[in-house]
This record gives sequence, structure tokens and C-alpha cells, in this order.
Amino acid sequence: MKIDFEKGGGLVPAIVQDADTLQVLMLGYMNEASVAKTNETGLITFYSRSRQTLWTKGETSGNTLSLVSMTVDCDNDTILVKARPAGPTCHEGTVSCFGDEGADGVGFLSYLETLIEGRKTADPESSYTAQLLQGPLRRAAQKVGEEGVETALAAVAETEDKLVSEAADLFYHTLVLLAAKDVKLEVVIAELKGRH
Repeated sequence: MKIDFEKGGGLVPAIVQDADTLQVLMLGYMNEASVAKTNETGLITFYSRSRQTLWTKGETSGNTLSLVSMTVDCDNDTILVKARPAGPTCHEGTVSCFGDEGADGVGFLSYLETLIEGRKTADPESSYTAQLLQGPLRRAAQKVGEEGVETALAAVAETEDKLVSEAADLFYHTLVLLAAKDVKLEVVIAELKGRH
């Protein structure tokens, strides 16, 4: 990866994106030393323009960003950092420095996958998802079959709203089934990408 630090007087903007949800988390600046330290430690390190020093995200708050990948843009003067956050990214306590709305679009599926994963140890009395995850696998599989049929029927015999509702049920139950089998959504996406 060739980065042109000279254009920006030794610094380049670094856009940080959640590796799973693809939500933009923050913008920071990096120099050669911060890129090297990020690669060495696996924790995102920036150059503070106000303090004129390196700082690793989360060194005081504990809300770190773990490196997944770094790529440079076509002009070699901006870095896209994909990371996994441990806690909120913004110093104001929000998920992103651009607000606390959370992931939207297809990124919400990854967020939902994380919530479902957390239900594996939840009390089945208080969570339908926990009941499915801790119950017999065939029940979770059966729900996917039921929702698939209901989605197909809604497509040919119901309103668009009903189709959307049934498709949402199908997506949800499919994510639960994947979680029950410890299969990550990213593996399914890689399969789809490989077929493309």
C-alpha cells in the first residue's frame, strides 16, 4: 500500500468504517508512524493534530478500534480503515461520530446478527430468540421453512406490506438458524459474492 503523505504535509485523512455493518464511525488523521503502529499493534492509532502526538483510539476510554483492513484511495492520499469497535466510537458515547442511529441498509443485518448472537445465553423465558437458539435445532429450521412458504404466498396473494412483513420474518429466522449453527452472515455473503 503506497500512501502519499507529502500531499497533506505528512498527514492523510483516515475514514474508519465498521468492518461488519459498514457504518462510517469516524474520521481521523494518520501519518507514517501511526500507520506503522496500527499495523504493529492491530489497534487503530491516529496522529492528533491538536496535541501533535500519536494516540491509539481507546487508550483512555477503553473503546478501541481493532484493525481489520486498510486500503488507500485512487489518489493515494486517503485511507479507508475497516475496524471492529469495542464500545462506542465517539467521545460523546455514540456508536459513530456522525450520530447514534446505528447501521442502516444491509449493514443492519450484521447488527441484528450480533444481537441474535447475544441471545444464545439469554433467559429463554424472556426472549423468543433465546428459546429458538437453546431449543432443538429442528424448531429453528422449521421456522425458516414456515416463513419461506409464508413469504412466497404473500408474494402471489397478499399486499406488498404483507410481503415485506413476511420477508422480514424470513430474514430474522434465517439469521437465528445461522447463529444456532455458528455460521456467520459474512460466510453466506462470501458465498453469494463468489457466485456473482
